[in-house]
Amino acid sequence: MKIVQTVFLEDVRVFAPIGFYVEEQLLGNEFLVNVSVKFDAGIDDHENLDKTVNYEILYQIIHRVMKPKRKLLESAAHEILKAIHDHFSFATTIDVSIKKMNPPFGGDAAHSKVAVQYSCI
Repeated sequence: MKIVQTVFLEDVRVFAPIGFYVEEQLLGNEFLVNVSVKFDAGIDDHENLDKTVNYEILYQIIHRVMKPKRKLLESAAHEILKAIHDHFSFATTIDVSIKKMNPPFGGDAAHSKVAVQYSCI
Protein backbone atom coordinates (compact mmCIF):
# COMPACT_ATOMS: atom_id res chain seq x y z
CA MET A 1 0.00 0.00 0.00
CA LYS A 2 1.29 3.45 -0.93
CA ILE A 3 0.16 6.40 1.14
CA VAL A 4 0.83 9.83 -0.34
CA GLN A 5 0.92 12.59 2.23
CA THR A 6 0.93 16.32 1.55
CA VAL A 7 2.26 18.99 3.88
CA PHE A 8 1.06 22.53 3.20
CA LEU A 9 2.05 26.00 4.30
CA GLU A 10 -0.50 28.48 3.05
CA ASP A 11 -0.56 32.26 2.96
CA VAL A 12 2.81 32.77 4.63
CA ARG A 13 2.91 36.56 4.82
CA VAL A 14 6.29 38.07 3.96
CA PHE A 15 7.32 41.68 3.47
CA ALA A 16 10.23 41.73 1.01
CA PRO A 17 12.21 44.02 -1.32
CA ILE A 18 11.23 42.17 -4.50
CA GLY A 19 10.19 43.91 -7.68
CA PHE A 20 11.44 44.93 -11.09
CA TYR A 21 11.31 48.64 -10.32
CA VAL A 22 13.84 50.32 -8.01
CA GLU A 23 10.99 51.77 -5.94
CA GLU A 24 9.68 48.27 -5.22
CA GLN A 25 13.11 47.17 -4.02
CA LEU A 26 13.41 50.25 -1.81
CA LEU A 27 9.90 50.28 -0.37
CA GLY A 28 9.24 46.52 -0.39
CA ASN A 29 5.94 44.79 -0.89
CA GLU A 30 3.70 42.27 0.81
CA PHE A 31 3.68 38.69 -0.50
CA LEU A 32 1.75 35.53 0.30
CA VAL A 33 3.70 32.33 -0.26
CA ASN A 34 2.11 28.90 -0.59
CA VAL A 35 4.01 25.62 -0.55
CA SER A 36 2.84 22.03 -0.78
CA VAL A 37 5.10 18.99 -0.63
CA LYS A 38 3.92 15.44 -1.47
CA PHE A 39 5.78 12.30 -0.49
CA ASP A 40 5.29 8.60 0.19
CA ALA A 41 4.34 8.42 3.86
CA GLY A 42 4.72 4.66 4.15
CA ILE A 43 2.42 2.67 6.38
CA ASP A 44 3.96 3.10 9.84
CA ASP A 45 5.80 5.44 12.19
CA HIS A 46 3.72 8.58 11.62
CA GLU A 47 5.07 10.14 14.81
CA ASN A 48 8.66 10.44 13.56
CA LEU A 49 9.55 13.99 12.44
CA ASP A 50 12.43 12.59 10.36
CA LYS A 51 9.92 10.73 8.17
CA THR A 52 7.82 13.71 7.21
CA VAL A 53 8.21 17.25 5.92
CA ASN A 54 8.79 19.62 8.81
CA TYR A 55 6.72 22.74 8.07
CA GLU A 56 8.95 24.78 10.40
CA ILE A 57 11.82 24.18 7.97
CA LEU A 58 9.56 25.15 5.05
CA TYR A 59 8.79 28.42 6.86
CA GLN A 60 12.49 29.11 7.43
CA ILE A 61 13.29 28.42 3.75
CA ILE A 62 10.57 30.82 2.61
CA HIS A 63 11.78 33.65 4.84
CA ARG A 64 15.45 33.12 3.99
CA VAL A 65 14.80 33.16 0.23
CA MET A 66 12.40 36.10 0.27
CA LYS A 67 14.68 38.36 2.35
CA PRO A 68 17.23 39.62 -0.26
CA LYS A 69 16.50 42.20 -2.94
CA ARG A 70 15.66 40.72 -6.32
CA LYS A 71 13.87 41.79 -9.47
CA LEU A 72 11.62 38.83 -10.25
CA LEU A 73 9.32 36.61 -8.22
CA GLU A 74 10.24 33.79 -10.56
CA SER A 75 13.77 33.63 -9.17
CA ALA A 76 12.44 33.46 -5.60
CA ALA A 77 9.93 30.74 -6.49
CA HIS A 78 12.61 28.62 -8.19
CA GLU A 79 15.03 29.11 -5.29
CA ILE A 80 12.38 28.09 -2.73
CA LEU A 81 11.55 25.00 -4.77
CA LYS A 82 15.22 24.01 -5.07
CA ALA A 83 15.89 24.54 -1.36
CA ILE A 84 12.89 22.39 -0.43
CA HIS A 85 14.01 19.66 -2.83
CA ASP A 86 17.56 19.81 -1.47
CA HIS A 87 16.32 19.43 2.10
CA PHE A 88 13.52 16.91 1.46
CA SER A 89 14.92 14.81 -1.39
CA PHE A 90 12.21 12.19 -0.83
CA ALA A 91 9.52 14.63 -2.04
CA THR A 92 7.66 13.45 -5.13
CA THR A 93 5.91 16.74 -5.90
CA ILE A 94 6.63 20.27 -4.74
CA ASP A 95 4.42 23.25 -5.55
CA VAL A 96 5.41 26.83 -4.80
CA SER A 97 3.37 29.94 -5.52
CA ILE A 98 4.05 33.54 -4.58
CA LYS A 99 1.40 36.24 -4.75
CA LYS A 100 2.41 39.92 -4.79
CA MET A 101 -0.36 41.74 -2.99
CA ASN A 102 0.19 45.26 -4.33
CA PRO A 103 1.90 45.27 -7.71
CA PRO A 104 2.35 48.68 -9.31
CA PHE A 105 -0.67 48.36 -11.63
CA GLY A 106 -2.55 51.39 -10.34
CA GLY A 107 -5.59 49.37 -9.20
CA ASP A 108 -6.36 48.24 -5.68
CA ALA A 109 -7.98 44.87 -6.47
CA ALA A 110 -5.22 43.31 -8.58
CA HIS A 111 -2.42 41.04 -7.47
CA SER A 112 0.18 39.08 -9.40
CA LYS A 113 1.18 35.46 -8.87
CA VAL A 114 3.98 33.13 -9.96
CA ALA A 115 3.92 29.34 -9.52
CA VAL A 116 6.47 26.56 -10.11
CA GLN A 117 6.22 22.80 -9.67
CA TYR A 118 8.66 19.92 -9.32
CA SER A 119 7.39 16.43 -9.99
CA CYS A 120 9.23 13.13 -10.23
CA ILE A 121 6.05 11.19 -10.96
